[in-house]
Amino acid sequence: MKIIMLGAPGAGKGTQALMIAKKYNIPHISTGDIFRANIKEGTELGKKAKSYMDKGELVPDELVVDLVVDRLGMDDAKAGYVLDGFPRTIPQAEALDKALESVGDKVDYAIDIAVPDENIISRMSGRRACVSCGGTYHIVNIPPKKEGICDVCGGKLILRDDDKEETVKNRLSVYHKQTQPLIDYYSRKGILKSVDGTCEMEQVFKSITDILG
Repeated sequence: MKIIMLGAPGAGKGTQALMIAKKYNIPHISTGDIFRANIKEGTELGKKAKSYMDKGELVPDELVVDLVVDRLGMDDAKAGYVLDGFPRTIPQAEALDKALESVGDKVDYAIDIAVPDENIISRMSGRRACVSCGGTYHIVNIPPKKEGICDVCGGKLILRDDDKEETVKNRLSVYHKQTQPLIDYYSRKGILKSVDGTCEMEQVFKSITDILG
């Protein structure tokens, strides 16, 4: 079972990807993890990626695809995987399909967790993080016992720059421009499945497992 997770930042695709990986006993694969592992191990691909990252440049699509395909070829991914955060653009999707086809493989499902922008803005701008232990809260969904104070360590809770409304709006704008077209791309291939991401986390997961069987 080879799955690609789609959805805007804050839609909850990372959480769902981890839950899918656990239920079906397949690896959860994110490009961030792949980069870190290759750089740590000092692989040839890792060295190349690091040379771009050290200069603050984006790692080119071809190299990202090489890193991903290399990871998908490992033994633990033979029975399937959940790809989280990749592909992000049409050229990456096309390159991935081409690379998989060359080894007689293909993606089975692209699952889009659909959440309206206004829900995501309210979700993310309500998040608070502890400066001391990194614990996370939400002013509506998971409020701390005492406002602005971490339940665990008593540290101060802050709104991270990433979660500020303006930043979230910018990230959504980039997502719609770059990644939204992937929904059409996978829809045309007949493998797109969309679930309502505004439901409770368990309900979203049930919708996904109903699709995957």
